[in-house]
Amino acid sequence: MTHPTSHRTWTGLFRMAVAAGALLALSGCASVFLVDNQVQSYARWADRPTPSGASVPVAIPQAPQVFRFDRLPSQQEQRGGAGQVELERLATLSLAKVGWTPAASGVTAPWTVQVSGGTLRLPRAPWESPYDGYWGGGFGPGFGFPGRDYVVTGTGQIIYAPLFLRMDTPYYQREVSLVIRHATSGRVVYETRAAHDGRWNSSNALWMAMLDAALRDFPTPPEGLRQVNIEVPR
Repeated sequence: MTHPTSHRTWTGLFRMAVAAGALLALSGCASVFLVDNQVQSYARWADRPTPSGASVPVAIPQAPQVFRFDRLPSQQEQRGGAGQVELERLATLSLAKVGWTPAASGVTAPWTVQVSGGTLRLPRAPWESPYDGYWGGGFGPGFGFPGRDYVVTGTGQIIYAPLFLRMDTPYYQREVSLVIRHATSGRVVYETRAAHDGRWNSSNALWMAMLDAALRDFPTPPEGLRQVNIEVPR
């Protein structure tokens, strides 16, 4: 026969162990978050045309290399200028990891780099219904009906709940791209894009992870769309 006190002791120890395990798991998960990117890159180093129309083999440039940033007219516009400066600063850090750095003043750069980024804010994730997530005024979870302005609570009670009371969690679709050109001819020699979507708020760490993903396998990337995951400390 098990003594009641002993049973309570073991039950308490078990609950403490479960709680400790949960806290450990949460602390581990909270230390980093995963930025999963869909990346596609195109390298055209060896396709330099000549005046006669023939192509001349070009050696793939090995690090170190120097470059200068090039901007589209829309990126030079004053309203978006501050954001572009910050994006180029982050791109400079990512490019430095592959041995490409901005040319010093007075130094001719053989390459130009154009970097761009954008965010599309959605009210909810694409797979979420606008009628999910009702709560029946303290009566328990509610079940919504499309086109109706009431819900049935967990107790079966029908209550009025206008659609505009639903609280959505924003969902973001982001993309960065880098285009490298031969400075003299203007010919594109490298293009890469990274796309990521999720609920993370915009931060420099997030954009850096996307830029790092876009430059993965530079300067000889594999063909086709690939997934590149980057872990970012919280």
